[in-house]
Amino acid sequence: MNLLTIGAAAIAMVVAVASPNMASAQSRGKVLVVMSSAHELDLKGGKTYKTGYYLNEFAVPYRKLVEAGYEPVIANPKGDLPAMDVNSDNKMFFGGDDKARADAAEYVKTIDQLKHPKTLEAVVKEGMDGYAGLFIPGGHAPMADLIKDKNLGKILTSFHDTGRPTGIICHGPIVLLSALPDPHAFVASMIAGDGKASSLTTGWPYAGYRATIFSTGEEQALEGPNGLGGNVQFYPVNALAEAGARVETIANWHSNVVVDRELITGQQPMSAPEFGDVLVAKLNEKK
Repeated sequence: MNLLTIGAAAIAMVVAVASPNMASAQSRGKVLVVMSSAHELDLKGGKTYKTGYYLNEFAVPYRKLVEAGYEPVIANPKGDLPAMDVNSDNKMFFGGDDKARADAAEYVKTIDQLKHPKTLEAVVKEGMDGYAGLFIPGGHAPMADLIKDKNLGKILTSFHDTGRPTGIICHGPIVLLSALPDPHAFVASMIAGDGKASSLTTGWPYAGYRATIFSTGEEQALEGPNGLGGNVQFYPVNALAEAGARVETIANWHSNVVVDRELITGQQPMSAPEFGDVLVAKLNEKK
């Protein structure tokens, strides 16, 4: 592993370098990896942003799971190839190390499951008891579909009820809202800003949980012409807090991982290495 520094932010990151082998025959258990099927995010004013998963948020924790002997099983709503946000294919998310970026991009190409993931509906029908843990990478895409996916809501509730490690990073923690009684109504209220969202949260499994998510300051830094090219319909921090989570964010672009019971959340791309290590440690502890 190499200790690297990212630009002016001086953010220390540990970038793992390993061969792209899948889990060994002696698997320590299956880990469900839930990804988005969305390729675009609707913004305010009818604008859209082409999005998908973030390269390092997926590749770094995924590889750590494989190295630790776990067997990832990828699923998404449509069972289709998840898109990668092209803006994430950037060395700044790998401590300024372009070789590490290229290595991650090549590693992802070796993951054949990405071409034919399970559907979330199939995961629910088959049963979720066989999974040791759950991992959900970020990017803006989860805000477009996973946030309201009722099958994901059932999956999350199952992992919550059984206390199995649930690791989610960056924008990913917004998907916890899928476990609300009516996530569609909640999201509609957040977009409308009508103040009714908090009345739609009764029975949410994650009420009172400490969690982190992509901060409002980080989101605002991306909303200009060189980023999203528009404004998100609501800020993730506000939505999680409105649902009843205790949201904890730190200074922009610094690694931040929050653990509360079975839930492990990471704030943004710079948190990926630490997040992956904590997720693996939690899985090992649970076993």
